[in-house]
Amino acid sequence: MSSPEDERLLATFLELVRIDSPAGSEAAVGRYMADALVAAGMSVRFDSAQERTDSECGNLIAELPGTVAGMTLVFSGHMDTVEPGRGIVPVVEDGVVRSAGETILGSDDKAGLAAIIECVRRVTGGGLPHPPLRVIITVGEEMGLQGAKALDAADATGDLCLVLDADGAPGGIVTASPTHHTFKATFQGRAAHAGVEPEKGRSAAVMACEAVAAMRIGRIDDETTCNIGRIEGGGATNVVTAACVLTGECRSLDAVKAEAIRIEMDTAMSTSAAAHDGTVRILWTKEYDGFRFADDDPLVVLVSDACREAGLTPRLFQTGGGSDGNALSAKGLPSLVLASGMTNVHGTGESVRVEDLEALTRLLLATIERARR
Repeated sequence: MSSPEDERLLATFLELVRIDSPAGSEAAVGRYMADALVAAGMSVRFDSAQERTDSECGNLIAELPGTVAGMTLVFSGHMDTVEPGRGIVPVVEDGVVRSAGETILGSDDKAGLAAIIECVRRVTGGGLPHPPLRVIITVGEEMGLQGAKALDAADATGDLCLVLDADGAPGGIVTASPTHHTFKATFQGRAAHAGVEPEKGRSAAVMACEAVAAMRIGRIDDETTCNIGRIEGGGATNVVTAACVLTGECRSLDAVKAEAIRIEMDTAMSTSAAAHDGTVRILWTKEYDGFRFADDDPLVVLVSDACREAGLTPRLFQTGGGSDGNALSAKGLPSLVLASGMTNVHGTGESVRVEDLEALTRLLLATIERARR
């Protein structure tokens, strides 16, 4: 039978997912988080990220002074969800929470938010000894880590940050995440009548296609991937295409490899444009830097031990995706991303088990215990 604390945790999660918070519209869930954390004894403020993002509020920063010595521990999650995420009606059946309608559930990332609130409540309500605790709840994560990127470096402080934003059962610990580059390339050729004088034209579509053909696409090795997202241009079939837009990306757990494949893709595009007497303007963006922890890193060992203390089996894994952990790590805050129980995220089949919400909360409490030793 669930304890009153576990019932409160589930109620908090259900309340959170009922609050509409699609990316860019996070103010309501921000107010809920602020009220809950203040009631639990934390000092809370919002930063100025709203001025530098597409969101209607800033990142939430909360702090709780330590009662004992130990490392400063940070818990992090994000307020926003993907679409369709409005009017969510959660249903609990056989210990699993799902959406009742044609929407996502929003456990990405409200499972993490609920666990953070419940953890702080148990710490302060039970008078548990604890080191300094901080909470960073970001906006615009689903829009390219906007809130975390806009976070002031002075707010990205602590000895260890646990980002509660990976799928899978609690116990999973992300120890490596890639450096990620994206591009938008605009090829420029020359229009001409394709049936009367095609030799006077310079096909931007051919430039783009030959550039892609020269690239290594897909999985390059066990750390590196490359992809083309969009090819768009032209109009009438009887006109040589004058302009064509190509978008794509590359990423690798090894930053050197990420840069090497970026240069390789850039060269393929420049070479193809020049070969057809055209031009190409390539805009590259580094979406985020990667991070990597050794399996025997003291922080990984600490969280692994906390998993065991919480009755979980630690699972260390690397990911090809990014999260706020990338942006926070780049600002100097060592960050491990934890599996938070969510499954089938970003789809209408999303779900989370009630026991995983409970296990995630136990893991946070166990990490606090380890952090004060």
